[in-house]
Amino acid sequence: MDDHRRTELHKTVYLKDYQPPDWLVDTVDLRFDLDEKATTVRSILTVRSNHDTGRGMRPFVLNGRRLTLNVLKQDGRPLDKARYRVDDEALSFTPSSAKFVLEIETVIDPSANTELTGLYLSSGNFCTQCEAEGFRRITYYPDRPDVLARFTTTIAANKKYPVLLSNGNLTGSGDLVDGRHFATWHDPFPKPAYLFALIAGDLARVQDRFTTMSRRPIDLNIFVQHHNRDKCTHAMESLKQSMKWDEEAYGREYDLDTFMIVAVDDFNMGAMENKGLNVFNSKYVLARPETATDSDYQGIMGVVAHEYFHNWSGDRVTCRDWFQLSLKEGFTVFRDQQFMEDMTSPGVQRISDVAVLRNSQFREDAGPMAHPVRPDSYVEINNFYTLTVYNKGAEVIRMMRTLLGPAGFRKGTDLYFSRHDGQAVTTDDFVRAMEDANSVDLAQFKLWYSQAGTPELSVTRSYDANAGTYTLTVSQSCPPTPGQPDKKPMHIPLAIGLLGKNGGELDLKLDSGSKEGSKSLVLELRKPQESFTFVDIPAEPVPSLLRHFSAPVKVKLDLTDEERLLLMAHDPDEFNRWDAGQQYAAKLILELVQDVQDGKPLALDNRFIDAFRITLESGMKDKSFQAFALSMPAETYLADFMEIIDPSAIHEARRFVQETLAAVLKQPLLAVYSAHQDPGPYRIDQESIGRRSLKNMALAYLSLLEDGDVCDLCLRQFRGGGNMTDVLAALINLANNECHERDDALAMFYGTWKSDPLIMDKWFAIQAASRLSNTLGTVKKLLHHPAFNIKNPNRVRALIGSFASNAVRFHDPSGAGYAFIAEQVIAIDAMNPQIAARLVSAFTLWKRYDAKRQSLMRGQLERILSTPSLSKDVHEIVTKSLV
Repeated sequence: MDDHRRTELHKTVYLKDYQPPDWLVDTVDLRFDLDEKATTVRSILTVRSNHDTGRGMRPFVLNGRRLTLNVLKQDGRPLDKARYRVDDEALSFTPSSAKFVLEIETVIDPSANTELTGLYLSSGNFCTQCEAEGFRRITYYPDRPDVLARFTTTIAANKKYPVLLSNGNLTGSGDLVDGRHFATWHDPFPKPAYLFALIAGDLARVQDRFTTMSRRPIDLNIFVQHHNRDKCTHAMESLKQSMKWDEEAYGREYDLDTFMIVAVDDFNMGAMENKGLNVFNSKYVLARPETATDSDYQGIMGVVAHEYFHNWSGDRVTCRDWFQLSLKEGFTVFRDQQFMEDMTSPGVQRISDVAVLRNSQFREDAGPMAHPVRPDSYVEINNFYTLTVYNKGAEVIRMMRTLLGPAGFRKGTDLYFSRHDGQAVTTDDFVRAMEDANSVDLAQFKLWYSQAGTPELSVTRSYDANAGTYTLTVSQSCPPTPGQPDKKPMHIPLAIGLLGKNGGELDLKLDSGSKEGSKSLVLELRKPQESFTFVDIPAEPVPSLLRHFSAPVKVKLDLTDEERLLLMAHDPDEFNRWDAGQQYAAKLILELVQDVQDGKPLALDNRFIDAFRITLESGMKDKSFQAFALSMPAETYLADFMEIIDPSAIHEARRFVQETLAAVLKQPLLAVYSAHQDPGPYRIDQESIGRRSLKNMALAYLSLLEDGDVCDLCLRQFRGGGNMTDVLAALINLANNECHERDDALAMFYGTWKSDPLIMDKWFAIQAASRLSNTLGTVKKLLHHPAFNIKNPNRVRALIGSFASNAVRFHDPSGAGYAFIAEQVIAIDAMNPQIAARLVSAFTLWKRYDAKRQSLMRGQLERILSTPSLSKDVHEIVTKSLV
């Protein structure tokens, strides 16, 4: 590729350069004549100028990629070739009038589309994925989210594709004279092209109905491959629960006559919220007790809810440009988190959501790809479907709700939806609705959208026994990030409580007199440093800070071990009770990491063992929470506390703690394991999920002992488990041990489930995530396994992605793991740049490691960068990483 072409391909797009579209499209009439290798797409667009035409007509630019143009007409007359220009990325011409009808015919090859954007084939079915810029691979169109039009779509196909679906309501169908058939769909709601969808195939339909709050009947349909029709019950129930919840929590009612979900095996993401026709990765639809785990069931519920909630937060009100992606994604993630808290265990759900932030998003904030929730620029928009945009964006919405209160927040969302229905808007518009509905000023708060990085709070405390006052002084800062060396102070909600030495909560009253009588308060931090003094405090308390994780920040507060133990035992805030244990464990493990590096013998504090025993034997009502409380901090989370990350020492120290606990508490662990066996058939209620979670947590600790009795216990559970949750938990333990039962169990599992793609993904992932020293060799062999398909994103994520996330094996000092992932990135980039870009992200924190690992990782990044015809997806991440 010549330098000019590479520069054009990797051109940076900036938010500051945004301009409204020169031309708007009111209606789109599409006709697809489907063919595996040569699909013809005919489009008729009604177009009008978006500007005062007194200065002459502006060019009309229609995006298009890998299209063959057959016909181009304006107002029924062919457009002379001298009047338009076509290149690899667009078609452009200057119209002769301010309003006109444009007719276009293009031909595309779905069978050759390995990138899985636009129109492609999945398991013999036609499928589309248009977000973010896939529609331009279907036909020439102004493919930007601020061009909203009403679509009518006619699909004509061979009858071997009996199901023909698109957005909206079905308005016609029937046979054609050439033996084919057709279906016509009309979407009455204006939408951008990224929300367009088409499905054609031989699919089974699972039907149900939902009656809205205004008594409108809605037809619900899930389309899957015929052999999977018995795996849709949970997804359908999740959909109905989501529809009811959105009515009750947000007043949002569904608006079309039908709602459809289609499950496909080949999909780059989890799911896509195309208006009325959601396309899902099969893993987020299909479930039976013998094939899906508890986490699969909960994942399905959360993703179904997320995509349904997009009907308003993303479809009816969409984003003006891709810099505003969190307008729909952050808001909708928050909505699905709220839903899951209501449907499951609130404390456990909150802990799970925060764990994603701490283990992954905080690392994103600390790396070369750090960016604000509303980015300032991008080269490839697909690289910004990130945890920062989604999960940190959700925390920004949550903070607004914390500051405004539930009623104030609901007033804000009601105003937002009514004010902007049918529009493409910005995060500023969302915040303005919150301000106007509540008569507040959130100008400083909006820095959460424009500043990157994870803020850090340093807290000091002092107690005046004579005055009975307790003062917290909080300083805030945020480390430099690429392009943002200096940060302004943020508006941060800090939820707190105070506990007495007996563990009881104290009444909180500030000396300002502004708030009093509460057991928990939300302090609003706005300055670089602020002090808050509480009065009528009879004895020095223990602070419970950042309750419910009220802001996505790091808190530095020197607590004694005794204070952490008190919070672990008595804090009524479930998140903080769990976090106290995590912080205590992290402190001990990091001390042991230093001992590993210094070659000192390792020993575990008996107080920690006693605290663990108390939690293990506590008999908590919420068994899921108890299981979480017994877990150790993740290796990625521990790495964030190290100036120079040593993955080998972290793994050794953490493993030592787990093995010590297992050895000392073997009998209590066995007792918990035995006491929490499922008493009857598999159920997915919270009590049953909690019992299995606690039981399998105990088994995981026991399996670290690597003795024959425990291996037999794992093997018995593997063979006799009546559900996939228990079977898989046992198999994971066996896969991490060098016992002779390991290979037999893996072979038996494969033999039983080799025809089920989703279960095979689990089989691959378990082996790639193993801590055993020969894991890389196993993964390399599995690349050639007949069940592995490098063109399938799920299979790539399961095998290659799981190995890239296996910290101890990926970061092997030899560098072999680095070389392997680099090879896969190069190979996959030629087929599917989005998936390759996700894999190359494993290298982005290379500067945080020791000199040898730095050199090895940098070498692989340079190797990737030197690859001819590297996609802009991968090129952007690699070049930013190397700066």
